Order: sequence, then C-alpha cells, then structure tokens
Amino acid sequence: MKKEEQNRRGDDIIAGRNAVLEALRSGRTIDSLYVARGQRTGSIGALIAKAKELGVAVKEADSKKLDYMCGNAAHQGVVAVAAVKEYATVDDLFALAQERGEPPFFIVADGLEDPHNLGAVLRTAECAGAHGIIVPKRHSVGLTYAVGKASAGAVEYVPVARVTNIAATLEELKKRGVWTFAADMDGQDWCSVDYKGPTAIVVGSEGFGVGRLVKEKCDFVISLPMKGKINSLNASVACGVICYEVARQRSGIPMK
Repeated sequence: MKKEEQNRRGDDIIAGRNAVLEALRSGRTIDSLYVARGQRTGSIGALIAKAKELGVAVKEADSKKLDYMCGNAAHQGVVAVAAVKEYATVDDLFALAQERGEPPFFIVADGLEDPHNLGAVLRTAECAGAHGIIVPKRHSVGLTYAVGKASAGAVEYVPVARVTNIAATLEELKKRGVWTFAADMDGQDWCSVDYKGPTAIVVGSEGFGVGRLVKEKCDFVISLPMKGKINSLNASVACGVICYEVARQRSGIPMK
C-alpha cells in the first residue's frame, strides 16, 4: 500500500486494544474485527465478545496482515475496520422504493469478498436505479474504504443492508411480495422474465456462485449466454448486465 493511500484510509483503520474497545463502546459502525491468529483470551477475548454482541464479524489473521492493514502501527494483535457509511435495514430499502413510487428493486450479494466487485455492484445499482443492496454479515466484504473507493461515490447514494442470514432474508422478501432471481448456471434466459414488479437479483460469490440453499429459496434461476471457454463472468459484470435489463424493462425501452 502506498504511503499516501495509507494516509487517506487512516480513518477507517483502528489499531490497538484500547482504541478498538472505545470504538466499539462509542457506537461507531465497525465493519469487522481482525484478531491475531490463536489469540482469544484475556482482553482480546473480551473484545471478541463485545464485537459479537454488536453483530460485528470477527476474523482471524496473521500478524503480517495486521501489520500491513495498519501501516506497521502497534496493533497489539487487534485491528478493527470501520464502515465508511452506516448500514441500512431491509425496511429502509423498502421505504426508499415507496418514496420514489417504484416497485422495489434490490440486489442481494451472496458472499462477495472482493471489495472491487462490491464497489462495482454499488456503482451499477446507483446507475440502474436499484433501491439498495443486501449483504450477509459473514463471509462477505463490508463497506470498507476500498469498497467506497471502487464505488466511485455510489456508496453515498445506495443503501446497503447487512443481514445475518441471506436465505431467511429471501423468505422475508418473498412474503413482502418480491420476486427473487438467482443469477446462476442452467437457468432461463436473463431477458425472458418480467422484472417490472418487485424484484431482487441475487448474485453469488467470486469462487462459488450462489449458495445451494440461497438458490433453492429463489423463485427463478436466470442465466447469461456463455459462448467462450470460460463458463462464468465476473460477478459485478454479470450483475451489471442483468440490472440493465431490469432498467430497460422498467423504462419501457423496447427491444429492437
């Protein structure tokens, strides 16, 4: 990481046991807590318990990664990453759709771990008129500095809700009248379905796609044509193609 980059992102990295504890106590939105591998006793154990109480994801990392994250500052085996923006709730996403007088249009990111991918999804969501993104608390990147930077400012305009369980959240969305579409292999053509009603597009992780249980909870599986030797697209690229089909249909732009 370049020195100037480290300086710009300094506000989202909190290093050291006392500093992290005060950040947790203050109510600041913490995206994740990193602890040195194997250290879970004493004051670090108390920090882990406090983080879990607040719903903060706790991850283990080796000391070299912690050194890198905080620019070799004295971290005492603990580094917290603060979110660059407050998380929304699923209700907030529905409220935004109602405020705009539009059927809900959500993107559900099932385990995206690359901050550049989530940032790109945020940017697409803002441009295509989505009312928000839903991500899981675990096994997913959160609203880190890198995500905010990759979003080119879209993080300021698109609410992101963080939920405990994606499969359960899909059930909630369906009960509230939202049709759910998993972007995965062996589904129907992405442009053969109607997205004009309440819609949630589910995109999977970079390595494994949409999880089995999550896929089973969806109403439809949709696929993009694959003509080359590689059988999958980058998650954010696939999301962009599908989101603009949603936008086309909702704008009433005819296919020619």
